[in-house]
Amino acid sequence: MTADTPLEREEVPFWFDPLCPWAWITSRWLREVEQVRPVRADWRIMSLAYLNLEQREGKGLSEDYRALMERAWGPVRVCAAAVEHAGPQVLGGLYTAIGLRLHNQRRRDDPAVLPEALADVGLSASLAAAAASTEFDQQIKRSHHEAFDEVGLDVGTPVLRIRGTALFGPVITPAPRGESAGRLWDGLALIAETDGFFELKRTRTRKASFE
Repeated sequence: MTADTPLEREEVPFWFDPLCPWAWITSRWLREVEQVRPVRADWRIMSLAYLNLEQREGKGLSEDYRALMERAWGPVRVCAAAVEHAGPQVLGGLYTAIGLRLHNQRRRDDPAVLPEALADVGLSASLAAAAASTEFDQQIKRSHHEAFDEVGLDVGTPVLRIRGTALFGPVITPAPRGESAGRLWDGLALIAETDGFFELKRTRTRKASFE
């Protein structure tokens, strides 16, 4: 191998629900990591609605959060419809298009978000109708189980699989940039390779920042 030989990129499965602000921030960090380490994100969907309302049977949810979870089906169903229509390679761009509108632009209640995001990646706005359909729910659940059968039900999103180990997180705000993003990746890779590692956490004291 010469100095000019490109490094083989490590695939990193990343499970997200488009509605989650913390997963969104982590996804932007992973985009930064792609620029400074030989890493490539493999975007996959999970469902907070399925996790909280079905797998956890809605236990302990307030009425407001339960209503939010019911609405959470919409964006992830549209992602599943897009994958069915155009293949999994569409997910990265579609997630970015949805996330920018939901989180950075704070348009969570705007019905135009999903049709606009679909148009951004060259897909028909008609796929937004999938938000109200159960047609793709089994595909969502299959993808969801790929992560949560391994990582467990006491976590949420994001979930990454790093070198064969599924981990919840990192939960960060704001997203580190440049070499700072790379150093965080290096630390997580070491953790993932440590047999028997399960948990590292502290109480969040900041609101999500999308800057």
